[in-house]
Amino acid sequence: MSSALDAKDKRDQATSQASGPADPEEIVRSVKQRYGRIAAQSTSGCCSGAAAAVSSPDAEQQARQLGYEAEDLEAIPREANLGLGSGAPIRHLDLRPGETVLDLGSGPGLDVLLAAARVGTGGRAIGVDMTPEMIERARMSAGKAGLAQADFRLGRLEALPVQDASVDAVTSNCVINLVPDKARVFREIARVLRPAGRAVISDVLLDAPLPAALGRDLQCLVGCVAGALLREEYFALVRAAGLSDLEVLEDVEFPLPAEVQTDPAAMAFLDRNAAALQALRGKVRSITFRVRKS
Repeated sequence: MSSALDAKDKRDQATSQASGPADPEEIVRSVKQRYGRIAAQSTSGCCSGAAAAVSSPDAEQQARQLGYEAEDLEAIPREANLGLGSGAPIRHLDLRPGETVLDLGSGPGLDVLLAAARVGTGGRAIGVDMTPEMIERARMSAGKAGLAQADFRLGRLEALPVQDASVDAVTSNCVINLVPDKARVFREIARVLRPAGRAVISDVLLDAPLPAALGRDLQCLVGCVAGALLREEYFALVRAAGLSDLEVLEDVEFPLPAEVQTDPAAMAFLDRNAAALQALRGKVRSITFRVRKS
């Protein structure tokens, strides 16, 4: 439900409303296309305001509100921050020099570059993203920052291009909720983590079922909400993958971006679904949690 919807997004939205829930690969294609446009600064994203050619003051403010430190943001190229995300999981990961860390859905590279600085030249920070435009943007930022230990790889979160038991820590920021097969993502996290490895993830969860009218809306899905699961269902998938010691670190209401109030398509969506959205008030949550590999 972000602002500045372009014609393609509106066609996607109309198609989903006419045909019902999208099939998984249609969802993946829509997410990939939209975030490719975000990387090229033609539209805005899941959890943010409008993207800019270089990270705007709004993107920096968004990141700081999520919990990123000003000095960290100042230490990396501004192009790496598009104001995406629902939390700041990297600050809870307690990275140490020499470790290997993996970011799922690394986007323009913000968390990977911050991680690379923490693990140093003796470590490695890997970012995986399915959008070529994001990978290209992130690699340019890593080169500009002189962080040779930052490694960006094109791939899907359901089949990570990462070796078994090769990673000390995993992070992800408002991305897993966009993947249709979340169970596979959590199994992949468990696969790549070393024994006793850890993960800190920020994501969007629900404390009440999503009304069918919202679940059918593909634009809502790409806007982070319609792909979200109920809290119990989500955490059951986490535990079933072999990830344990689950600890919720942050739990706040997921805000509706203020920009929707100026976007006609978004306002029309809100008008059509006013009652459903009112019933969900306070039930859509931005969660940051920590787990370990059993």
